[in-house]
Amino acid sequence: MAELKIKCEQPEFVRHLFQDVLRERIESLEKGIQRTLERLQEFENKYELSTVEFLNRFANDEIQHRLDMEFDEWIGESRMLTTLQDKLYLLKGVEFFD
Repeated sequence: MAELKIKCEQPEFVRHLFQDVLRERIESLEKGIQRTLERLQEFENKYELSTVEFLNRFANDEIQHRLDMEFDEWIGESRMLTTLQDKLYLLKGVEFFD
């Protein structure tokens, strides 16, 4: 695992600043994940398909893409969820040492 060392005149201040920023970003990502999950649930309820099933069927051309359908949004929300979860995983792995 890579390490980052910072030298400064007020290390405790900077440490707390970084911890606060990290905590705020984690909270923001968690809220974004929750909103994205809610949006995915709306699609799943509307089309009576799980997102996983929809993506598999869409990839296998079992579902026709139509401009009047919200499939692009559904796919986008699914990709967004993965991106947000990946970022959250990385940030939660950050450790601060004395």
